[in-house]
Amino acid sequence: MKYLVTIIITSLLFTACKTEVKREQQYEDDIEVRDPKPIADDAKKKMRTTAEAIAYANGFQNWDKVKEIKFTFNVDRDTVHSERSWSWKPKEHLVTMTSALDTITYNRTKIDSISQKADQGFVNDKYWLLAPFNLVWDAKSFASKHYVKSIAPISGKEMQKFTIVYKNEGGYTPGDAYDFYFEGDFIIKEWVFRQKNAQEPSLITSWEGYEDYNGIKIAKTHKRNEGDWTLHFTNIAVITE
Repeated sequence: MKYLVTIIITSLLFTACKTEVKREQQYEDDIEVRDPKPIADDAKKKMRTTAEAIAYANGFQNWDKVKEIKFTFNVDRDTVHSERSWSWKPKEHLVTMTSALDTITYNRTKIDSISQKADQGFVNDKYWLLAPFNLVWDAKSFASKHYVKSIAPISGKEMQKFTIVYKNEGGYTPGDAYDFYFEGDFIIKEWVFRQKNAQEPSLITSWEGYEDYNGIKIAKTHKRNEGDWTLHFTNIAVITE
């Protein structure tokens, strides 16, 4: 199931914004890239795909050790603040949401009409938190292209771009597209969300304030390219075995 930002966009009434992009140099779909840390394989030396390189640059190799992850998802828009907190035990599929109105615990393998709304919020918030890992988890759910030269929409710097477009079925909001901008370290610096694969961006934000939590690297702050709007994470805890 893919994890999307559409819920936040609907609730906060984002508006599309334009960005000029210079001519881009493009790789073929699913190209293998020369990641500085290639995967060791007894049979052969396998090079990581772009999606894998981004995920592993953020500590994906340590994910199997994670017992529980806790975080608070915050959005500040002008003078309005909203937040909700999560506890997720991935090996047990257990999620607890705590908001100003309610606390609910559910099992992600048994979604019902009561837990579905909470799960929609969870998949949205977790996508923001762990989008690099979703590039591996969701690999069979999207088509992708890697552009070796592209212009990042906020900084105007030349970076690489990895574009994914989700299939038109499955998940809560199928067909959406994301453009991830990064340099040679494969750490995401900026991204663009395009609802239903629209040509114009629906949302553009930075990726900044990275911190390491028991080997899991997380960007704590995302600032929109226009207006007084910041999405950020607090109370992050990654509990490992």
